[in-house]
Amino acid sequence: MQRGMHYVIGDVHGEYQMLLALVDKLPTDAKLIFVGDLVNRGKQSREVIKFARENAFAVVRGNHEEYMLEHGRNFIEGIEKDKRVNLHNMWMYVGGVQMLQSYRVLSKASDEPKVLKNEEGIASLKRDLEWIASLPLFIDMGEIENYHLPLVISHGSIGDFWHLKETNRKHFEFYILSNRRRPSSNSPIFNIYGHTVVPSVVKGKNFVSLDTGCGKSHDAKLSAYCIESGEVFEVSKAEFSEEEKV
Repeated sequence: MQRGMHYVIGDVHGEYQMLLALVDKLPTDAKLIFVGDLVNRGKQSREVIKFARENAFAVVRGNHEEYMLEHGRNFIEGIEKDKRVNLHNMWMYVGGVQMLQSYRVLSKASDEPKVLKNEEGIASLKRDLEWIASLPLFIDMGEIENYHLPLVISHGSIGDFWHLKETNRKHFEFYILSNRRRPSSNSPIFNIYGHTVVPSVVKGKNFVSLDTGCGKSHDAKLSAYCIESGEVFEVSKAEFSEEEKV
């Protein structure tokens, strides 16, 4: 296997052990790029972020990072100003509970989780929110050998809306974080993206769809796509025992 190549990894959603297992299948000097949605749903969002940050891997922002930014800042403000913290919002529904528990600022009570004024966890969450705010919405790899179009990595499918990057930034940001439709044959870029769950990695004429459901179902997979070779690597949640997932 060649070394020093780029591997794009699909939505992780806090499944740190699956991420480590996938990385173990790649070369030790693999250049990792994440399509966003590192957080929420799984039990170890904090560890996933730490892994990406400490290794200075490339990451684009996903819609779940957007949820974390908005609601995480409100959560911290509520604690610091000793106000009632709202635990009944969309973020909690899509995995914010597990994310906050990974920072130990929310209890793991079986009934109603309670806010924990854990100074270390709050400080760590603050630092990670600052990092997330700095993440780009896309990575433009430009012209790459064996690709007939410029290669762009993003969270949602952006090929059919690429022109909005210059003409309507607000709409561009909306689509790059939320669009789930595959690009048409007229797309001006080759787009590698996540966000839309597929049973296995889909490789099309001008796209690769990478989100194979990690953190979303018991039979989910986490997948990586090698830009240079076109190879796909994956791990299944079924490979782990209950002890390993804790």
